Amino acid sequence: MAESLGLVAGSGRFPLLVAEEAKRRGVSVVALGIPGVTDPSLESVAGGLTWFKLGQLDAPIKTLKDAGVRKVVMAGKVQHVSLFGGVMPDWRAAKVLLGLKDKRTDTILKAVVDEFAKDGLEFVSSAIYLEHLLAAVGPLTKKTFTKEQLSDAALGWRAAKAVAGFDIGQTVVVQGSAIVAVEGMEGTDACVARAAELARSQGKEPALVVVKVAKPRQDFRFDLPVVGRDSLVNFKAAGVKAVALEAGSTLVFDRELFASEAEAAAIAVAGFPPEGPQ
Repeated sequence: MAESLGLVAGSGRFPLLVAEEAKRRGVSVVALGIPGVTDPSLESVAGGLTWFKLGQLDAPIKTLKDAGVRKVVMAGKVQHVSLFGGVMPDWRAAKVLLGLKDKRTDTILKAVVDEFAKDGLEFVSSAIYLEHLLAAVGPLTKKTFTKEQLSDAALGWRAAKAVAGFDIGQTVVVQGSAIVAVEGMEGTDACVARAAELARSQGKEPALVVVKVAKPRQDFRFDLPVVGRDSLVNFKAAGVKAVALEAGSTLVFDRELFASEAEAAAIAVAGFPPEGPQ
Protein backbone atom coordinates (compact mmCIF):
# COMPACT_ATOMS: atom_id res chain seq x y z
CA MET A 1 0.00 0.00 0.00
CA ALA A 2 1.37 3.41 -0.98
CA GLU A 3 2.43 5.77 1.78
CA SER A 4 -0.09 8.50 2.56
CA LEU A 5 0.02 11.67 4.63
CA GLY A 6 -2.87 13.44 6.33
CA LEU A 7 -2.70 17.22 5.96
CA VAL A 8 -4.64 19.50 8.32
CA ALA A 9 -4.46 22.75 6.37
CA GLY A 10 -4.62 26.24 7.80
CA SER A 11 -4.11 29.46 5.83
CA GLY A 12 -1.40 30.60 3.43
CA ARG A 13 1.01 28.72 1.18
CA PHE A 14 2.41 26.43 3.86
CA PRO A 15 -0.10 23.57 3.23
CA LEU A 16 0.36 23.87 -0.55
CA LEU A 17 4.13 23.54 -0.25
CA VAL A 18 3.80 20.46 1.96
CA ALA A 19 1.36 18.87 -0.50
CA GLU A 20 3.55 19.68 -3.51
CA GLU A 21 6.69 18.23 -1.92
CA ALA A 22 4.86 15.14 -0.66
CA LYS A 23 3.48 14.40 -4.13
CA ARG A 24 6.93 14.97 -5.65
CA ARG A 25 8.20 12.21 -3.36
CA GLY A 26 5.39 9.85 -4.31
CA VAL A 27 3.41 10.30 -1.10
CA SER A 28 -0.35 10.64 -1.50
CA VAL A 29 -2.01 13.44 0.46
CA VAL A 30 -5.36 13.34 2.25
CA ALA A 31 -6.10 17.02 2.83
CA LEU A 32 -8.54 18.53 5.32
CA GLY A 33 -9.52 22.19 5.00
CA ILE A 34 -11.39 24.82 7.02
CA PRO A 35 -13.85 27.06 5.11
CA GLY A 36 -12.69 30.68 5.01
CA VAL A 37 -9.20 29.69 6.20
CA THR A 38 -7.71 27.13 3.80
CA ASP A 39 -6.78 28.16 0.25
CA PRO A 40 -9.23 26.28 -2.04
CA SER A 41 -6.45 25.78 -4.60
CA LEU A 42 -5.05 23.11 -2.27
CA GLU A 43 -7.68 20.79 -3.75
CA SER A 44 -5.92 20.68 -7.13
CA VAL A 45 -2.47 20.34 -5.56
CA ALA A 46 -3.43 17.57 -3.14
CA GLY A 47 -5.78 15.81 -5.55
CA GLY A 48 -8.76 16.38 -3.28
CA LEU A 49 -9.84 18.33 -0.23
CA THR A 50 -12.43 17.52 2.44
CA TRP A 51 -13.91 20.49 4.28
CA PHE A 52 -14.67 20.60 8.00
CA LYS A 53 -15.81 23.41 10.24
CA LEU A 54 -13.48 24.68 12.94
CA GLY A 55 -14.40 22.78 16.09
CA GLN A 56 -15.01 19.41 14.47
CA LEU A 57 -12.78 16.53 15.55
CA ASP A 58 -14.67 13.28 15.19
CA ALA A 59 -15.43 13.53 11.44
CA PRO A 60 -11.87 14.58 10.41
CA ILE A 61 -10.40 11.73 12.45
CA LYS A 62 -12.77 9.26 10.81
CA THR A 63 -11.93 10.62 7.33
CA LEU A 64 -8.20 10.11 7.87
CA LYS A 65 -8.65 6.64 9.39
CA ASP A 66 -10.93 5.52 6.55
CA ALA A 67 -8.26 6.70 4.06
CA GLY A 68 -5.65 4.51 5.78
CA VAL A 69 -3.61 7.46 7.05
CA ARG A 70 -1.20 6.90 9.93
CA LYS A 71 0.87 10.09 9.89
CA VAL A 72 -0.56 13.62 9.91
CA VAL A 73 0.96 17.07 9.51
CA MET A 74 -0.51 20.40 10.59
CA ALA A 75 0.49 23.29 8.31
CA GLY A 76 -0.70 26.89 8.10
CA LYS A 77 -2.17 29.31 10.60
CA VAL A 78 -5.61 29.40 12.15
CA GLN A 79 -6.09 32.82 13.72
CA HIS A 80 -6.05 32.67 17.51
CA VAL A 81 -8.94 35.17 17.72
CA SER A 82 -11.26 32.38 16.53
CA LEU A 83 -11.04 31.09 20.10
CA PHE A 84 -13.34 33.91 21.19
CA GLY A 85 -16.40 32.85 19.24
CA GLY A 86 -17.95 31.43 16.10
CA VAL A 87 -16.76 27.90 16.87
CA MET A 88 -19.32 25.15 17.43
CA PRO A 89 -17.43 22.12 18.78
CA ASP A 90 -18.67 18.60 18.16
CA TRP A 91 -19.02 16.22 21.11
CA ARG A 92 -15.39 15.12 20.88
CA ALA A 93 -13.98 18.65 20.68
CA ALA A 94 -16.24 19.78 23.53
CA LYS A 95 -14.83 17.00 25.69
CA VAL A 96 -11.27 18.08 24.83
CA LEU A 97 -12.01 21.74 25.58
CA LEU A 98 -13.55 20.90 28.95
CA GLY A 99 -10.36 19.11 29.95
CA LEU A 100 -8.00 22.02 29.16
CA LYS A 101 -6.04 23.61 31.99
CA ASP A 102 -5.82 26.86 29.98
CA LYS A 103 -6.48 28.11 26.44
CA ARG A 104 -2.94 28.82 25.31
CA THR A 105 -2.31 27.82 21.70
CA ASP A 106 0.13 25.06 22.59
CA THR A 107 -2.23 23.64 25.21
CA ILE A 108 -5.10 23.42 22.73
CA LEU A 109 -3.01 21.98 19.90
CA LYS A 110 -1.35 19.42 22.18
CA ALA A 111 -4.79 18.26 23.34
CA VAL A 112 -5.97 17.94 19.71
CA VAL A 113 -2.83 15.98 18.81
CA ASP A 114 -3.40 13.64 21.76
CA GLU A 115 -7.01 13.09 20.66
CA PHE A 116 -5.91 12.09 17.15
CA ALA A 117 -3.35 9.74 18.71
CA LYS A 118 -6.15 7.79 20.43
CA ASP A 119 -7.17 6.63 16.96
CA GLY A 120 -3.65 5.77 15.83
CA LEU A 121 -3.00 9.06 14.00
CA GLU A 122 0.48 10.44 14.72
CA PHE A 123 1.26 14.10 14.08
CA VAL A 124 4.75 14.66 12.67
CA SER A 125 6.93 17.75 12.22
CA SER A 126 5.32 20.61 10.27
CA ALA A 127 8.65 20.91 8.45
CA ILE A 128 8.33 17.41 6.99
CA TYR A 129 9.70 17.44 3.42
CA LEU A 130 10.52 21.18 3.85
CA GLU A 131 13.72 20.96 5.89
CA HIS A 132 15.57 22.60 2.98
CA LEU A 133 13.54 25.77 3.61
CA LEU A 134 14.68 26.21 7.22
CA ALA A 135 16.79 29.35 7.71
CA ALA A 136 20.50 28.72 8.18
CA VAL A 137 22.93 30.70 10.32
CA GLY A 138 24.25 33.66 8.36
CA PRO A 139 22.99 36.34 5.98
CA LEU A 140 20.23 35.55 3.49
CA THR A 141 20.84 38.85 1.70
CA LYS A 142 23.94 40.66 0.47
CA LYS A 143 22.81 43.59 2.56
CA THR A 144 24.00 42.98 6.13
CA PHE A 145 23.00 44.33 9.53
CA THR A 146 24.51 47.59 10.68
CA LYS A 147 26.05 47.69 14.13
CA GLU A 148 22.95 49.48 15.45
CA GLN A 149 20.58 46.96 13.86
CA LEU A 150 22.57 44.09 15.33
CA SER A 151 22.27 45.68 18.76
CA ASP A 152 18.51 46.13 18.30
CA ALA A 153 18.21 42.51 17.14
CA ALA A 154 20.03 41.28 20.25
CA LEU A 155 17.66 43.28 22.48
CA GLY A 156 14.62 42.06 20.56
CA TRP A 157 15.86 38.47 20.67
CA ARG A 158 15.96 38.40 24.48
CA ALA A 159 12.46 39.88 24.64
CA ALA A 160 11.09 37.57 21.95
CA LYS A 161 12.42 34.47 23.67
CA ALA A 162 10.81 35.56 26.94
CA VAL A 163 7.46 36.31 25.28
CA ALA A 164 7.53 33.09 23.24
CA GLY A 165 8.16 31.15 26.45
CA PHE A 166 4.74 32.28 27.66
CA ASP A 167 3.12 31.26 24.33
CA ILE A 168 2.13 34.89 23.62
CA GLY A 169 3.85 35.47 20.28
CA GLN A 170 7.14 34.86 18.52
CA THR A 171 7.89 38.28 17.02
CA VAL A 172 9.24 41.48 18.55
CA VAL A 173 9.86 44.78 16.72
CA VAL A 174 12.67 47.11 17.80
CA GLN A 175 13.91 50.55 16.76
CA GLY A 176 16.55 52.79 18.30
CA SER A 177 17.27 50.47 21.26
CA ALA A 178 13.59 50.40 22.25
CA ILE A 179 11.06 47.59 21.93
CA VAL A 180 8.24 49.09 19.89
CA ALA A 181 5.80 46.19 19.58
CA VAL A 182 5.32 42.61 20.73
CA GLU A 183 3.25 40.11 18.78
CA GLY A 184 0.01 38.92 20.35
CA MET A 185 -3.00 37.16 18.85
CA GLU A 186 -3.04 39.50 15.84
CA GLY A 187 -0.06 37.86 14.13
CA THR A 188 3.27 39.09 12.77
CA ASP A 189 2.08 41.39 9.97
CA ALA A 190 -0.36 43.25 12.23
CA CYS A 191 2.31 43.55 14.93
CA VAL A 192 4.78 45.09 12.46
CA ALA A 193 2.12 47.48 11.09
CA ARG A 194 1.32 48.56 14.65
CA ALA A 195 5.02 49.23 15.30
CA ALA A 196 5.18 51.46 12.21
CA GLU A 197 2.10 53.40 13.35
CA LEU A 198 3.63 53.91 16.79
CA ALA A 199 6.89 55.19 15.30
CA ARG A 200 5.05 57.61 13.00
CA SER A 201 2.82 58.82 15.83
CA GLN A 202 6.02 59.97 17.56
CA GLY A 203 7.19 61.84 14.48
CA LYS A 204 9.78 59.21 13.57
CA GLU A 205 10.26 57.55 10.23
CA PRO A 206 10.06 53.76 10.82
CA ALA A 207 13.40 51.97 10.57
CA LEU A 208 12.28 48.76 12.21
CA VAL A 209 14.19 45.63 13.13
CA VAL A 210 11.95 42.55 13.20
CA VAL A 211 12.98 39.57 15.33
CA LYS A 212 11.25 36.22 14.83
CA VAL A 213 12.16 33.26 17.05
CA ALA A 214 11.00 29.78 17.98
CA LYS A 215 9.62 29.00 21.40
CA PRO A 216 12.21 27.86 23.96
CA ARG A 217 10.83 24.30 23.75
CA GLN A 218 9.44 24.52 20.24
CA ASP A 219 7.20 21.61 19.26
CA PHE A 220 7.87 21.14 15.55
CA ARG A 221 4.45 19.57 15.09
CA PHE A 222 2.77 22.96 15.16
CA ASP A 223 3.20 26.75 15.14
CA LEU A 224 6.64 26.95 13.52
CA PRO A 225 7.79 30.51 12.70
CA VAL A 226 7.33 31.25 8.99
CA VAL A 227 8.26 34.11 6.63
CA GLY A 228 7.57 34.48 2.93
CA ARG A 229 7.21 36.95 0.11
CA ASP A 230 3.86 38.16 1.44
CA SER A 231 5.64 39.10 4.65
CA LEU A 232 8.14 41.19 2.68
CA VAL A 233 5.37 43.26 1.07
CA ASN A 234 4.08 44.17 4.52
CA PHE A 235 7.57 44.69 5.94
CA LYS A 236 8.47 47.11 3.15
CA ALA A 237 5.26 49.10 3.65
CA ALA A 238 5.95 49.31 7.39
CA GLY A 239 9.53 50.57 7.02
CA VAL A 240 11.32 47.42 8.15
CA LYS A 241 15.07 47.61 7.53
CA ALA A 242 16.29 44.33 9.03
CA VAL A 243 14.86 40.90 9.88
CA ALA A 244 16.49 38.46 12.33
CA LEU A 245 15.33 34.83 12.12
CA GLU A 246 16.09 31.85 14.32
CA ALA A 247 18.09 29.41 12.23
CA GLY A 248 17.00 25.79 12.15
CA SER A 249 13.50 26.65 13.35
CA THR A 250 12.12 29.24 10.90
CA LEU A 251 10.79 28.29 7.49
CA VAL A 252 11.60 30.70 4.65
CA PHE A 253 9.24 30.12 1.73
CA ASP A 254 10.53 30.74 -1.81
CA ARG A 255 13.97 31.30 -0.33
CA GLU A 256 15.76 32.60 -3.45
CA LEU A 257 12.95 34.96 -4.47
CA PHE A 258 12.52 36.00 -0.86
CA ALA A 259 16.21 36.93 -0.63
CA SER A 260 16.29 38.81 -3.93
CA GLU A 261 13.11 40.75 -3.15
CA ALA A 262 14.39 41.60 0.34
CA GLU A 263 17.59 42.86 -1.28
CA ALA A 264 15.59 45.00 -3.72
CA ALA A 265 13.62 46.43 -0.80
CA ALA A 266 16.88 47.25 1.07
CA ILE A 267 15.96 44.89 3.90
CA ALA A 268 18.79 42.93 5.54
CA VAL A 269 17.80 39.36 6.50
CA ALA A 270 19.93 36.93 8.50
CA GLY A 271 19.62 33.72 10.47
CA PHE A 272 21.03 33.47 13.99
CA PRO A 273 21.59 30.53 16.36
CA PRO A 274 19.13 29.94 19.24
CA GLU A 275 21.14 32.19 21.56
CA GLY A 276 20.67 35.07 19.12
CA PRO A 277 23.00 37.83 17.84
CA GLN A 278 26.16 38.28 19.85
